[in-house]
Amino acid sequence: MAEAVLPEYPDLQIKQILRSVKTIAMVGASGNEIRPSYFAMMYLLNKGYRIIPVNPSMAGKEILGQKVYASLKDVPAPVEMVDIFREAQHAPAIARETVAEKDRLGVKVLWMQLGVISPEAEQIARDAGLDVIMNRCPKIEHGRFSGELGWMGVNRKIIDNRKPLLFGRGGSLKHG
Repeated sequence: MAEAVLPEYPDLQIKQILRSVKTIAMVGASGNEIRPSYFAMMYLLNKGYRIIPVNPSMAGKEILGQKVYASLKDVPAPVEMVDIFREAQHAPAIARETVAEKDRLGVKVLWMQLGVISPEAEQIARDAGLDVIMNRCPKIEHGRFSGELGWMGVNRKIIDNRKPLLFGRGGSLKHG
């Protein structure tokens, strides 16, 4: 069996998306504090994004002070990006719902989280004129471009535990 080719995106494309987007509908947002979607939502809220959680089992409740909606058709405009925090098998249906609501909401981007790879969802969204990102996390990408994750080697695309060179003297602020 041939290995699947993971999608690659130019850094400039991701930066432009993260700079232009103000409101994100997070489909699959969880109120469970140990879930990755909760951490991603908290981080993005703290960075000034408006996050609208979408989770039918929590509709009408709040996650991190944000009202939860049952589906994209219930979400108020504007929403520039839909972030899929669901398994890949659900991505095509979410892509179809995104396309159905894109004009009303103003959606420009369909983003699929780490591990969410769906060529079908990608094609649905691209055919409707949306930008598509798969298998990436906006929280991680924001941190990478803001320098918050650079110390871990993410910008080199190699993750290791070595400290970065600071001031050209190695990984310490000590003089020597």
